[in-house]
Amino acid sequence: MNSQNPNITFPSAPPGIPIPTPILTPKLEPLDEHIEQTQQPNLNEIPNLNLNLNLNLDLVCEETLNDNNSNQNANVYAEFNRVSELFRTAFTKGLQQIPKNEVIDEDPNSRAIIPVPVPDALQNYDSTPSAGEVTAQKIPRRWKELVRVTDLGLTEQRHFRDLVRRTRMVYDSVRVLAAVEEERKIDVRKVRSDLRASALMRNCGLWLNRDKRIVGAIPGVCIGDVFLYRMELCVVGLHGQPQAGIDYLPASMSSNGEPIATSVIVSGGYEDDVDEGDVIIYSGHGGQDKHSRQVFHQKLEGGNLAMERSMHYGIEVRVIRGVRCEGTTSASGKVYVYDGLYRILECWFDVGKSGFGVYKYKLWRIDGQAKMGSLVLKEALMLRRDPLCFKPMCVFSLDVSNSKENVCVRLFNDIDRNHDPLCFEYLPKTTFPQFVFHSSGKGTGCECVDGCGDGCFCSMKNGGEFPYSQSGLLMRGKPLIFECGPFCRCPPHCRNRVTQKGLGHRLEVFRSKETGWGVRSLDLIQAGAFICEYTGVVLTREQAQILTMNGDSLIYPNRFSNRWAEWGDLSMIDANYVRPSFPSVPPLDFAMDVSRMRNVACYMSHSSTPNVLVQFVLFDHNNLMFPHLMLFAMENIPPMRELSLDYGVADDELTGKLAICN
Repeated sequence: MNSQNPNITFPSAPPGIPIPTPILTPKLEPLDEHIEQTQQPNLNEIPNLNLNLNLNLDLVCEETLNDNNSNQNANVYAEFNRVSELFRTAFTKGLQQIPKNEVIDEDPNSRAIIPVPVPDALQNYDSTPSAGEVTAQKIPRRWKELVRVTDLGLTEQRHFRDLVRRTRMVYDSVRVLAAVEEERKIDVRKVRSDLRASALMRNCGLWLNRDKRIVGAIPGVCIGDVFLYRMELCVVGLHGQPQAGIDYLPASMSSNGEPIATSVIVSGGYEDDVDEGDVIIYSGHGGQDKHSRQVFHQKLEGGNLAMERSMHYGIEVRVIRGVRCEGTTSASGKVYVYDGLYRILECWFDVGKSGFGVYKYKLWRIDGQAKMGSLVLKEALMLRRDPLCFKPMCVFSLDVSNSKENVCVRLFNDIDRNHDPLCFEYLPKTTFPQFVFHSSGKGTGCECVDGCGDGCFCSMKNGGEFPYSQSGLLMRGKPLIFECGPFCRCPPHCRNRVTQKGLGHRLEVFRSKETGWGVRSLDLIQAGAFICEYTGVVLTREQAQILTMNGDSLIYPNRFSNRWAEWGDLSMIDANYVRPSFPSVPPLDFAMDVSRMRNVACYMSHSSTPNVLVQFVLFDHNNLMFPHLMLFAMENIPPMRELSLDYGVADDELTGKLAICN
């Protein structure tokens, strides 16, 4: 279909009403908070990019950034060039338009275009000064050649997955820090933390996939991955438009002068969209007023033409769905989940519900992909409402904790009839020897009656800052965190009493073919959120030696890897960043017996790339040698995704699971 096709008939306006001139505006999606729909976030205008939380977050000098960024991009895209299948066939006549029914002689299966030549009039960098900078940064623009990454080996898959996870971890860490700083502002115009985090990362050259436009799957992004904010989609390169629903390569950057669509966002906010999961009727953009009402006919240009051209050449598009979900901190209550690749099968022009002409596209999900993340979210919601709605015969217990936790912990097994977790006594809190409390002496606490504030006694114990945000998210990992305890006057809702409140997410112990027993959540767990404590009966070294002689398996806290140092690690942003070292914790010389008494955490699988970290915390005593083992999320963990820990052992030492849980 072509915009000049005389066979296309535009609907007529009502009698006596002239047909207005069509206009073209991007198909916009509502932002998460208070920004007009038609207002595109300008990252260059976001004030005070240099966060001031005594963390030395000042941007490093331009020369250092450029050198680091050049080396990083060179390494990343050297890997891209090695494993990517570049589109092999040029269009027959450069910028000449290809008729719709013409077959490309060179390779009809190539489905793509060659690298885009760089016009002399265009530069590779945007030299617009960014707010908060003394010298203008050179920011790479989102253009150059189209590529498709295929046939990645296991090593490459792990490489890109780790790259995406680390980038998202930096983004979430900066966003949490920015949110805390915004909380402290009074009578000052506030800027959303997600915008500040994305702007800071862009200025530091940390946005991924900016040098190439990727058609198809993004390496390192898995189907079902959940993003709390639209800007995070831009950071990882999954969808490059902060607000527009169609992301595409413009015609001016294409080798044949035609735009190509790469991804779309489906959020159900438009009257002509129809979403049936595997099949989507997606309406085009243009012809809307500032209230997103259709007031003009749409035209086949921009993103609309890009969708039609992608259909013509058989190029798939990524689909990201905006889904309302419990447990998110965004004002809209919506998250964005990547649902995989779709083909555009049909394109037609129709009269929309508003009475104006609208372009519509039929998208069909490609077979053989993983289960849609949006469908998993819906199923998890149904399970939260009715734990027996799916396979009730496979639910061995609705609560293995026997009401010892704040929420139920379900036991699910659809593989065999094993129900071992029911054979252990559930232990909601770690059991310490009495001498731990006696040797720590009488404690002292804060005098904050209405809740702890800056400068209180417990704040000073943590180095002058609170470890958590107002919403209870871990700001950054530390060797040890001091929470308010029984000697403090602050109330139970104090911001410095996070882990001692117990389990807050609805977890499930399930039988897994790969890991024996595993743990997953029915809720979305936000990055930096507390999950649960790793409990057991604490033993001294002498007691542990006696038990190991009897063949009992023990957990040694000093073997857990220091993943806490990765949460809040801003070394990629600040060259002067120093890893937290206060307070200095002595070597942990104790073990935890979980052979008879344990909790849900003991069933978490081992992984060298975990999504859960161990943070040492003290609150009920002051003995530094016997901290609690508290577990926090290292990333946004979607419902029904397995939780994993790094137990500090080599992968070849176990088969994905500790012996105690097999």
